[in-house]
Amino acid sequence: AVDVNGDGKPDIIVANYNSNNVGVLLNIGNGTFAAQMTYSAGSGPACVAAVDVNGDNKPDIIVANYGSNNIGVLLNHC
Repeated sequence: AVDVNGDGKPDIIVANYNSNNVGVLLNIGNGTFAAQMTYSAGSGPACVAAVDVNGDNKPDIIVANYGSNNIGVLLNHC
């Protein structure tokens, strides 16, 4: 879990292999999460990691795409 939107609450990032996208579930703060927001990824995203790749102090999402045999980067614009 990583705080995607900067509200101090850990959010969830998932790789949706069969849908070819990455899902982000924002923490509402009462033990529940908002509905999944999805972002296009390559073919067969299998793994995700969150790290600040561009130095703006926001976690970006790195996606390992098994089907397309490549890596994708989703920059955080929150």
